[in-house]
Amino acid sequence: MSKWFRSEPMEYISLIVNEDAAHSCLADLGKLGVIQFTDLNPDLTPFQRRFVSYVKRCDELERKLRFFGHECDKFNLELLSGDIDNFLEQPMSPDQSGSKLLESLEAELEGYENQLKELNTYSEKLTIEYNEKVELQEVLEKARRFFMTDAPRLAVSELTTGGAGGKGASDGRREGLLAGEEEHGRDLDMRFSSITGVVSTEEKSRFERMIFRATRGNCFVRFAPIKQPITDPQSGELVEKSVFIVFYKSVSIENKLKKICDAFSAHRYSLPDMDDAPAVDRMLTENAQELVDSRTVLLKNQDTRFRLCQMLSQHCEKWTWLVLREKAIYHSLNMFKADVSGMLRGEGWVIEEALPECKDAVMRAHADMDLAMPSLVDQVPKPWPTPPTHFTTNKFTYGYQEFVNTYGIPRYREANPALFTAATFPFLFGVMYGDIGHGTFLFAGGLYMLYNEKANDKARLGEMAAGMHAGRYMIAMMGFFAVYAGFIYNDMFSLGLNLFKSRYIFDGQDNEAVEEGDEAYPVANYGDAETVYPFGLDPVWHVSSNELLFFNSFKMKLSVILGITQMFAGTCLKGINALYFNEKYDFFFEFLPMVAFASSLFIYMVVLIFMKWTINWNSRMLAATCLDPDDEGWGSADYQEVVDGLKGVWKVCDQNGDGTCTPWGYSCSGYDDTADKCPLNFGGSGDGCQPPNLITTLINIALQPGNVDEPMYYGQAHIQNILLAVAFISVPVLLLVKPYLLSRDMKKAHETHHHGDEDEDEGEEHGFGEILIHQAIETIEFVLGMVSNTASYLRLWALSLAHSELATVFWDKAMVSTLGVNFFATYIGFGIFAGTTFGVLLMMDVLECFLHALRLHWVEFQNKFFKADGIRFTPYSFSQIIKDSVEAS
Repeated sequence: MSKWFRSEPMEYISLIVNEDAAHSCLADLGKLGVIQFTDLNPDLTPFQRRFVSYVKRCDELERKLRFFGHECDKFNLELLSGDIDNFLEQPMSPDQSGSKLLESLEAELEGYENQLKELNTYSEKLTIEYNEKVELQEVLEKARRFFMTDAPRLAVSELTTGGAGGKGASDGRREGLLAGEEEHGRDLDMRFSSITGVVSTEEKSRFERMIFRATRGNCFVRFAPIKQPITDPQSGELVEKSVFIVFYKSVSIENKLKKICDAFSAHRYSLPDMDDAPAVDRMLTENAQELVDSRTVLLKNQDTRFRLCQMLSQHCEKWTWLVLREKAIYHSLNMFKADVSGMLRGEGWVIEEALPECKDAVMRAHADMDLAMPSLVDQVPKPWPTPPTHFTTNKFTYGYQEFVNTYGIPRYREANPALFTAATFPFLFGVMYGDIGHGTFLFAGGLYMLYNEKANDKARLGEMAAGMHAGRYMIAMMGFFAVYAGFIYNDMFSLGLNLFKSRYIFDGQDNEAVEEGDEAYPVANYGDAETVYPFGLDPVWHVSSNELLFFNSFKMKLSVILGITQMFAGTCLKGINALYFNEKYDFFFEFLPMVAFASSLFIYMVVLIFMKWTINWNSRMLAATCLDPDDEGWGSADYQEVVDGLKGVWKVCDQNGDGTCTPWGYSCSGYDDTADKCPLNFGGSGDGCQPPNLITTLINIALQPGNVDEPMYYGQAHIQNILLAVAFISVPVLLLVKPYLLSRDMKKAHETHHHGDEDEDEGEEHGFGEILIHQAIETIEFVLGMVSNTASYLRLWALSLAHSELATVFWDKAMVSTLGVNFFATYIGFGIFAGTTFGVLLMMDVLECFLHALRLHWVEFQNKFFKADGIRFTPYSFSQIIKDSVEAS
């Protein structure tokens, strides 16, 4: 954990390698993943770089591999994926690296691409031909069915027309041949022309409406759907289509219809005369045979494409990783500078403990190639003062580190908030979400993700699933602490668990004679160990009338304690950072005044809360109570105060007043106040025998200094005045001392370098003003932030209260109200209870508590010390490059 507290130490190195061995050197360094190169050619455009041609070749290979992947997706083929670590561990032979590898890959992939493109082109042509055959077959069948269906009606119409206007048989015999031909010509003139074809079913309504409008209703249109969808040759999607036949009588209408068909991409087909049945049957038979032949060729083409894509799917992932590796090598080599012919020089940050491995990798690459010119890896002065930040994480710590990095990258070597977040974040979530039942579901979900860890590591997950997988340990811990807090609250689906037997009893509870309003009594005297519930809160509070009052008081105080503790820990981390970076001014004149201010008011608040919890108020209040010495209550063991060196000793007074006495021997007159009857002499109206209202006490520290109405210990007013003075003094110290010292140091530096002219003085004054403004912002943010952030931590109480009350409402309204009705009502009530519990408490409330815990860490905790202006270490790592590519795809 010490390595996680501060980022890894970094060294800035210069790397000089032989140009022939540069590829091998970077191949070995990429496997290590411990170096981040600096661009030594910032003035050059990408197209002016030394190895830009190799990068372009890699881009072209990536394009071909993406094409292969797209073709494999058409057949729903999964790309065979291997293990990245095993891929990187494979040794690289000279024939499998550098330009030779690119040449072999280019030749191989070029052949596959040409073959696949040729098959695709042929497939598109075959699909078009096949679709035309299918459409023609459907048009012929639908058109013939249309004419066969309407033929009787047309025949009846012709007979009716001939009987009304025809001549007798004898007249017909007297007519010559010419008259018959004229009759036949008139029949041809009265026949309608038609256009048949196929249009998309989706466009059918618009197509028909357009024909009606263009021809002004002078057309007769009929549609018939094609049962089986037809494959689009370009997109490969199945499209629903319909056969249409349009009857018209004008050449101008025909031209309009053809333009409309072209506009809607409708395919038109020429048909023989439907009255010539043998010709139609012959055309159907021939087309059917051609359709079978086209389908056979198309399936053969599809099978060939499938087998080729199946082979490509087994190698595509490996080829992609090879290209990514080569591209990363040449991209990094473009950052190197050729100072000397035949040599390349690169610079970058390397993890300090991995520096020997880098040197060994470079020397080994040169030794393998038997190069005479040696390599050089040496440390050089850092080009900027802030090295990049890198933390070595594992499966557990990765999620928390990303949790912090989302807000901001830690500054180099400063205290890492993620170390503390790993413990406090799930714990504060559990405080808000505390419920044994709901927490168990969340914990089980986390354990399930841990069980499937290996499978999910290799699977391609969506964005949300990948995020949950990365935070699987966080989710499991959130569930664990929710269960833990549930045991503390003794709350399970809004019900208390009597695990260790309640320490309170009701009169008549054994006989089930307890009624609403009855009072419970402890099983032993106040303060005895037997009255303490072993773990968590006593379940009796869940059935008491003052349940809400008790839980509110407890959870509110708990929220304040946790909040102040976490904020004070953040302030202490600021001091630790100041000591580590040897920032004396920050430690003495920022950290110490902050600690003084926080301790004098807020840590003191926590002390008062614990004092109030630990004081035996039964004994103190009894000490200021007037009792008759002859009553049964006289001599009770509850009185434990020390008076005149004697603890818990009852003393009978002279009874000169109203005949009653206090346990310590004060004679009551009936007009005494609490201060007169209390033996503690702490001052105020309570004199120490009355439990105080802490909120009033804390407010009066500032509003009524020196006045404590209900003190808890002797000299409380004097101590609070001292604490208030410390708080007031710490504010101007925090505001003024550091700017003054910094301006004084700047003045001495200017005098030492003999730059004390007027212009420089003006600049110095301006610099002091900026420092003072910055320090004023820091001071105001801290002082007001301590107040507002403490109030912000009350969300722990508010969220916990909301969770428990919602669970109570769901249980009472959905389950309890239906238990006494009947079985069916109970069944329905349980469904409503389960649905609302899952949707609201197991989904929405988990997200709500997560976001509130997130805010408490990002704002209330981290702003006390966290700079969040670091530079993330982006190492030259093949593993990370391949993982990023897999996630992006």
